Amino acid sequence: MATADTATEYPAPKTPTPANRMELSIYIEDTDVLKRGGNAADAAVAIAAALSVTEPCSTGPGGDAFCLFYNGSTGDVSCINGSGRSPKAQSLEFMEGRGYSAEAPPPAFDATNVTVPGAPACWCDTVQMFGSHKVSLREVLGGAVALAEEGFPVSKVAAYEWAHWVDALRHAGKELGSNLLVEGRAPNHGEIFRNPALARTLRELGEGGKQSFYQGRVAQAIVDVIHQNGGVMTLDDLSSHDSEVVTPISTDYKGVRVWEPPPNSQGLAALLLLNILENLPLKEAGHNSPDYVHLLVEAVRLALTDALHNISDPDHVTIPLESLLDKGNGRQRAQQISMDSNYMGFGTGLVPRDCGFSIQNRGASFSLRRNHSNCVAGGKRPYHTIMAALVLLNMLEFGMDPQQALDAPRVYVEYDQKADQCLVHLEEGFGQEVSDELRRRGHQVLWPITGFKRSRFGRGQIITVDDWWNPSVRQAAHQTRVLWAGSDPRADGCAQGY
Repeated sequence: MATADTATEYPAPKTPTPANRMELSIYIEDTDVLKRGGNAADAAVAIAAALSVTEPCSTGPGGDAFCLFYNGSTGDVSCINGSGRSPKAQSLEFMEGRGYSAEAPPPAFDATNVTVPGAPACWCDTVQMFGSHKVSLREVLGGAVALAEEGFPVSKVAAYEWAHWVDALRHAGKELGSNLLVEGRAPNHGEIFRNPALARTLRELGEGGKQSFYQGRVAQAIVDVIHQNGGVMTLDDLSSHDSEVVTPISTDYKGVRVWEPPPNSQGLAALLLLNILENLPLKEAGHNSPDYVHLLVEAVRLALTDALHNISDPDHVTIPLESLLDKGNGRQRAQQISMDSNYMGFGTGLVPRDCGFSIQNRGASFSLRRNHSNCVAGGKRPYHTIMAALVLLNMLEFGMDPQQALDAPRVYVEYDQKADQCLVHLEEGFGQEVSDELRRRGHQVLWPITGFKRSRFGRGQIITVDDWWNPSVRQAAHQTRVLWAGSDPRADGCAQGY
């Protein structure tokens, strides 16, 4: 173990992990994919599948996925959009006929918020397109199958989130499927949990590929549970789904090229934010100072305003990416800043019979305003909130290593579209003077956010090639190919290398 010699006031409970091969995981078995000759794409899918077993309230076959893949040999960056579309029958007129409107949308857990789960197809396509081909899809998913069959002790954060979302569903009059409960309750911290139904689903996916999920037993179970709860998804909606290979978008932030999936992903918002921030004196403001947080919040507000106005399914609307990502647009937005001035747990909670996973509610991101670019329509992908965390700022602006960048107290900006204002959440670690000063400047502030509630700040995992964040070596251009990693303390995971 080694810790980069960087200056930061935040002591790291974990240290960055250097190694020749690296994987971010919660179970040591998943490094077997790399040891058997698999590459980063194979390992990423193995981890995603394992997390669907151990953290079903965070991810799973009932959700979506995006893939950004960097080819180390060619330098090319490729992208798979693995988000699903709304049912073809789910038009604005259909929603209005149900009595829903922009002012009165369907409840978050409603079956009309289900879009086609895109993650299983994305997993298969990632392995097929970018994998090593030294391990089969069945072998990639084998660790997750074993976890589901043999069981695992539920970790502390997962147990909390599991119970939280079970309670949230019940408060809304919903009940999570029995495959994901133990005698009608969420499993406790340290309790062994088994999910043989999910093991069967993942085994069938590994052996039969995408067809085993989007046609046949699983597809019928998905349609059945949705129809039983008032949704309109059909077998044709599922069987016609496929991932889409798309061109990633990027911007340069002070010499670092940052890539994101294009719309309908929210990745555009991250790039718009960086284009604004590079015009602001972040380093001079001081990390997590009142000035720094104020600049960040105002930049986020402006970036989200542009993102919410423009991000939608590009198959249905034209998105002016070139003008939005123009550096001049970022400078213009930055000049508007004055110094004085999640998806949801188990998704819908609907669990297809004997499949072992819950179905997402990404359709809740659709707008019911007729002329909005993200207005609901049949066969349309909604505005998607999956994007990488911006810990880049901690590393590039303040010289933090991967673990320090993840450990540092965070700001979460919650944008209320109806009120057109931002609610600023400050994590424990910020001083009261920061909170008081932000309130003086007119911000709505929640402070301090502690304990398990820190999950609202998201989770980041980092792997970097060499210690480029260190100012003393940034200009050296040495190529030692040492991989450094950090894992978020707000989650149960860790970085593993060999």
